[in-house]
Amino acid sequence: MFFAAFFSIIRGRHIMEWSEIGAFPIEDALEIIFIFDRIGTISYANDAAKKKLEYGDELCGRNVSDIFPNTFKSAEIGFETDYPFGHELQNLVAYRKNLTCFPVETKIIFNEGAVGSYICMANDTLEKEYLSREIEHVKQEAQEAMKVKSEFVANVTHELRTPVNGVLGNVKELLEFVTDEQTLKPLKLIERCCGDMNKIINNILDFSKLEAGKFQLEPRQFNFRNMLDYVKAQHINKITEKGLRFFMTVSPQIPENIIGDELRIVQILNNLLSNALKFTNVGKITLEVVRTARVKDKIELFFIVKDTGIGIDKADKDKLFQSFSQVDASISRKFGGTGLGLNICKQLVELMGGKIEAEGEKNKGTTFSFSIWVGINEEENAALPQDDAASVRPAMFRSSFAEEEADDTGNAIEYGTPENIEALKKNLSKLILCVEMENWEKAEMFMDTIRQLSNGAPREVSRIILRLKMAVQKENYEKVNAEYEELNTVLS
Repeated sequence: MFFAAFFSIIRGRHIMEWSEIGAFPIEDALEIIFIFDRIGTISYANDAAKKKLEYGDELCGRNVSDIFPNTFKSAEIGFETDYPFGHELQNLVAYRKNLTCFPVETKIIFNEGAVGSYICMANDTLEKEYLSREIEHVKQEAQEAMKVKSEFVANVTHELRTPVNGVLGNVKELLEFVTDEQTLKPLKLIERCCGDMNKIINNILDFSKLEAGKFQLEPRQFNFRNMLDYVKAQHINKITEKGLRFFMTVSPQIPENIIGDELRIVQILNNLLSNALKFTNVGKITLEVVRTARVKDKIELFFIVKDTGIGIDKADKDKLFQSFSQVDASISRKFGGTGLGLNICKQLVELMGGKIEAEGEKNKGTTFSFSIWVGINEEENAALPQDDAASVRPAMFRSSFAEEEADDTGNAIEYGTPENIEALKKNLSKLILCVEMENWEKAEMFMDTIRQLSNGAPREVSRIILRLKMAVQKENYEKVNAEYEELNTVLS
């Protein structure tokens, strides 16, 4: 900045006397500034030049070759140099009086005024170079630390997976022979815990690879609708067991076969559907897929996963996709989870050229939507109509979900509303049916739903529900029936 301002003044005047330079405030400049004549004798130097070159007042009268001996050579008349005078910065080496040197960025211009003199301005870059080396060193250390961390996480997750799978394998063998209900219950619990542990291990490993930039997609051709049927089969039983409804809609504009990373698309959908199931007690879960755009042999797919669960405040949306983050601390206590799933989904979606978003309202459900780009083969490409369906997105919410909006079950979350009381009674009926059939595991699942639906209930109701929960856990048939009758009476 100072270079430019100073030289603009010099260029604007054809004649400049040394006395006039004194009027210009260059004595306080941090840069080295000095002026020398055609034979190289320095006639003026500012304070910074005198101090940094350690000549003091003796600098005036010295030759420029004393300061830049590698660039300027003394000659019989004047000096010899290959220096390209002008306004471009040049990297030179400046020498102090004691012959020690330091690097400088320099501009030297010829001023035809002032009896033909040369004006030199130089910045000491020693500190800059030192800091650059330090930054490079820190960068290398950070890369090494990231590499060590990635290797450590990979080794630890591998070591963890081995004993977990060992336990899981033995439990599955036992389940084939054990018939006693008292023994089956803890064995099934161990099996479920091992499955959860494997999911956590996989999430940590995926997150580590994504953070290290070593994650690679593996696109290949697969049948898209078969993939969705596989995803549906993984979740439909759990969804219906919880008393929820499940709807899946696929646009006919999507070809049968597409080219993409099937495993990772399934991973994203599994995560979103698992979250929807986890946070939804009554109502429905909906999955819809449409084609929204096409560019040559690529198409954009738009997925929507909607639930009627606990919802989310608009102010908390940004927390959803942060790593190791939950919207509030109570969620991890009630529902579990590492807070990595949605962050991994976000990074996977971005690797596929799309983005993911969430919309919701407290106690009114949540809608996750994401887009990805996939390839299509030549046969599918020729069969598809040449149109761009990007306008489908805004209309899709109005048409496909119109029926669902009319049947909104969000009010069932709030205790005391007619929808809430109806949902409680339905789940109580399912619970007592499970008890009659001695299916205590499923009864506990409905008990959890009843407990969540009763948040905010009066103290007398909460106490009955607590006693009912304890009776279910102890598999006490008489006590369950007694508490059920009392709770049903209160709700009626």
